[in-house]
Amino acid sequence: MLRRSGLSLGQELLRKSNLTGVCWFHTKAKMSRMVPARRLEGMDKNIWVEFVKLAATYGTVNLGQGFPNYPPPDFAKEAFVEAVGGEDTSLHQYTRAFGHPPLVKILARFFGKLLGQDLDPMTNVLITVGAYEALYCCFQAMVDDGDEVIIIEPFFDCYEPMVKMAGGTPVFIPLRPKAVKSGKLMSSRDWQLDPAELEAKFSQRTKALVLNTPNNPLGKVFSREELELIAELCVKHDVLCFSDEVYEWLVYDGREHIRIASLPGMWERTVTIGSSGKTFSATGWKVGWTIGPDGLLKHLRTVHQNSVYHCATAAQEAVARALERELGHFGAPESYFVQLPRELQRKRDLLIRSLVAVGMEPVVPEGTYFLIADFSAFKTELPELPESEEPCDSQFAKWMIKHKHLAAIPVSAFYSAPQKKNFDHFIRFCFAKEDSTLKAADDILQQWSREKAGQ
Repeated sequence: MLRRSGLSLGQELLRKSNLTGVCWFHTKAKMSRMVPARRLEGMDKNIWVEFVKLAATYGTVNLGQGFPNYPPPDFAKEAFVEAVGGEDTSLHQYTRAFGHPPLVKILARFFGKLLGQDLDPMTNVLITVGAYEALYCCFQAMVDDGDEVIIIEPFFDCYEPMVKMAGGTPVFIPLRPKAVKSGKLMSSRDWQLDPAELEAKFSQRTKALVLNTPNNPLGKVFSREELELIAELCVKHDVLCFSDEVYEWLVYDGREHIRIASLPGMWERTVTIGSSGKTFSATGWKVGWTIGPDGLLKHLRTVHQNSVYHCATAAQEAVARALERELGHFGAPESYFVQLPRELQRKRDLLIRSLVAVGMEPVVPEGTYFLIADFSAFKTELPELPESEEPCDSQFAKWMIKHKHLAAIPVSAFYSAPQKKNFDHFIRFCFAKEDSTLKAADDILQQWSREKAGQ
């Protein structure tokens, strides 16, 4: 006869109690695994996600996000069509991980000429998924826990989180605007570094300085004298320079773009970052590059091969063909690099006239797609809001999108937390738009001005 197995009441209660404890432990363990890495703390907010969504929701005339709404030049588009539709099927497959050979070769020739260097295309050039990945590779490859990175304000907003994600500490220094004569518009060249203040930011922990010239959002083109000061301090303190030069061809009013890597003592410590998106008005192609000494780029290649690994082959082929065309027309009237800045300077001046006519005070940019404007005369338009930590320019830009259907970006987004309140009376406009878009913006501004005058 089989004996029936069973547990006493006490044993059964103990078993259930243990199972409950085990379930609670496993639930807690599973939830703890969902907690993000500490390096992501405070990184979740993004100005572009928020304002792109707002602009789309309210059907605005969008002078906010920095992309052209006109096409790339015909020769660049044709190069892409030929790359995708031609008989060379290899252009649909992987190419060299660190850069499509035709592209790195033409970049080495082109920038070797500009920098006065004999560049090896295989070791001195790295192709990335846009300039964004190039920046990411710089910080991940060269910045370690406890390293300090000097960032000039205002700065493109990704610099700060990228430094922090790499374990570094951002050290900020602002460009300070000089007073201008009454009745005269301020220029981006009036915003300058204080040499003594800059030198005081260097320490034994300083690993790198981030330079952005021409500067987004200000449009400042750093002069040779300013770059020589930065170079002197980088050499003196043995500091690297990550030079974001994506707007290198977009300079106005006869200004000259100086590449800091061409200055004495800077080639061996500089990574220069470029972008086909800004070069050929094709931001969606996402082909960027870094140029520099192999001693630095070999570390960027390690980050690239263990993250993105590879960039779109056909897009790289198209950019290579477009650069070949531009090298053959370099400096000539038919060069896109000659024609584009002339056209953008005209568009810049159109927007400046519109803003001045309604009472805003634009800062005349020497380069880039952008200008910033002081909207202080319009602050009275904002309804009374409860006390808020949100900067005034952010509140104003959101109100303008919702009530005037015109999109711009608050300039405080390009500043560190301690400086946001000092520059929250500016908003950034993008003038790299079709004339019809700029005309639509002008119509909104003129109507707004008439309403304001009738109050």
